[in-house]
Amino acid sequence: MTSPLFRKKNFLPDASDSAAHSLKRCLSAWDLTFLGVGAIIGTGIFVLTGVAAATQAGPAIVISFILAGLACTFAALSYAELAAAIGGCGSAYGYSYVAFGELCAFIIGWDLLLEYSIAVATVANGWSGYFCTMLNAINLPLPAALTKPPALGGIINLPAMLIILVLMILLILGTKHSAKANNLMVWIKLITISFFIAMAALNIHPENWQPFMPFGWFNTLPDGHTTGILAGASLVFFAYVGFDAVSTATEEANNPQRDLPFGIVASLLFCTVIYILVAGLLTGAIPYTQLNVSSPVAHALNLMGYPWASALISTGVIAGLSTVMLVLYYALTRIIFAMSRDGLLPVFFNEVHSKTNTPVRVIVVCGSLMACIAGLVPLGELAELVNIGTLAAFVLVCLGVIMLRITQPDMPRPFKTPFSPLFPLLGVISCSALMSFLPTITWLRFLIWLGIGLSIYFAYSLHNSKLGQS
Repeated sequence: MTSPLFRKKNFLPDASDSAAHSLKRCLSAWDLTFLGVGAIIGTGIFVLTGVAAATQAGPAIVISFILAGLACTFAALSYAELAAAIGGCGSAYGYSYVAFGELCAFIIGWDLLLEYSIAVATVANGWSGYFCTMLNAINLPLPAALTKPPALGGIINLPAMLIILVLMILLILGTKHSAKANNLMVWIKLITISFFIAMAALNIHPENWQPFMPFGWFNTLPDGHTTGILAGASLVFFAYVGFDAVSTATEEANNPQRDLPFGIVASLLFCTVIYILVAGLLTGAIPYTQLNVSSPVAHALNLMGYPWASALISTGVIAGLSTVMLVLYYALTRIIFAMSRDGLLPVFFNEVHSKTNTPVRVIVVCGSLMACIAGLVPLGELAELVNIGTLAAFVLVCLGVIMLRITQPDMPRPFKTPFSPLFPLLGVISCSALMSFLPTITWLRFLIWLGIGLSIYFAYSLHNSKLGQS
């Protein structure tokens, strides 16, 4: 038997797959683009922009967004090439399987499970905060005990749990229904952002952009924290988490070879432009020192003299965070479904419901667990695991393009990464550099999680892998 390090498979669709283990093709190129926009525009634009400007980069936060977006662009082009060429199950899991073999694929799949589940629970906590603020504004406040986990003096974060359960029901109803709901919420938050851009453009004070780089490029403070444009780029990278979720829709895309590259690249480029615009206008309208708040966009409108606009912004934030959770939740279930169908996770998870054409078991199990985490656990620094997990996936995808260009040069590639291997190599270097700016404790937690995954692989997956059995 071939070593598990190098066992590889072909992910092209197999006509022998039964309907009970196959997903329905129903997503267009624009559906995929809106999935990407839905996942990307959320916490980054509504929260991190102000925090990063105030504490790490100042007005030069614009450059931080450009650097982080550039690193993601290199990765996105690599994702697009592999999505168009390989087909079958998308995501870094599927691409790593083809490029590096089963063991590497399991490791990155296990990494993605942590990334997406923690991201959904983290965003649910942020959603809960904005939702409670909105209830307070209309004099319908929830008891404090129902808005905080036990560790913070409450009983349960009920809104955080409920929004995940609502999204669970939406995903069970079907992918096309979920996509329509996502598209609607994306339009709501784009209208909200357009409103802010228009208002901020009328209140620009160029003196707020001076000094432009108050923290320099990179500095390490005595307490171990880092500041500067590069540290800001490492922080705001969280704003781009989610475009890779588009690749997990490969099996449900109408024409994956054509539509996936379009959806991945278009959503990333569009969101990068939006981030740069908002960051520039935000720091131009309000001094960066006043932006270290949890809702900098709403706070800026208050300081500009438009307190009535905060309610509108809150509506956009709630819609924005809802789409982020929906798309990441969707991506999580599709990766588990694919790993189960390959025999790397129990077969319990690879059944598709005959009426809704969705993996209901996976959706219910994931939703229940994430709802409990969001409702009972204060996540804190665990959110940094999302960044390190995503960056690790991006590095492997970029390496996968280089590897397959060498090992399978004749593979049909409807979309090719420009200037290969230069762009994929730049993706590896830039994403690895951003990983190096993350705290040591984040690396330790990440390695512990990977250790647990390796134990599961050698105890169960290696002996039940369908590729190994064949």
